[in-house]
Amino acid sequence: MIAIITIGLLALALGLALGFAADRFRITKDPVVEQINNLLPQTQCGQCNFPGCRPYAEAIAAGKADINQCPPGGEATIQALARLLGRDIKSLDPDFGEEKPLAIAVIDEDLCIGCTLCIQACPVDAILGASKQMHTVIESECTGCDLCVEPCPVDCIDMVVPDTQPGNWKWPSPEQRVGQ
Repeated sequence: MIAIITIGLLALALGLALGFAADRFRITKDPVVEQINNLLPQTQCGQCNFPGCRPYAEAIAAGKADINQCPPGGEATIQALARLLGRDIKSLDPDFGEEKPLAIAVIDEDLCIGCTLCIQACPVDAILGASKQMHTVIESECTGCDLCVEPCPVDCIDMVVPDTQPGNWKWPSPEQRVGQ
């Protein structure tokens, strides 16, 4: 009986200590970083010289990066970021690339040799396949970052602009509309 009471009291004391520690050392996310990150295209392409959209958002919020370094987001994202942060609208910095229409990777499966270099390059795991087997792209997951094209030794990957049809067309979000 003494062992049960001792373990119960110990559990109560540790539970209270964990509850206190969770409340005292809680890490909260910066709402400005979240808002900036939500405006970015989430391609995770690294063209802005950051390893992904979230680190770029953190750098913008900290004043370590400018709002015009994201080619996939283009002018619409620059304008939305300028409105959010109360900054002047700038044109896209050409040192980071040029704005292109959204495209998805398409693998010519007859030419694919199964080297897996494209799988390793894809930051969002949109390419499916195995070593020495044909690979394919999961279109709904592809962000159009273009990072899989260069490492392919047989040039079997093309970036294709998808046809806009009633089944795949979406209204642009208010943050991404140009000219507002």
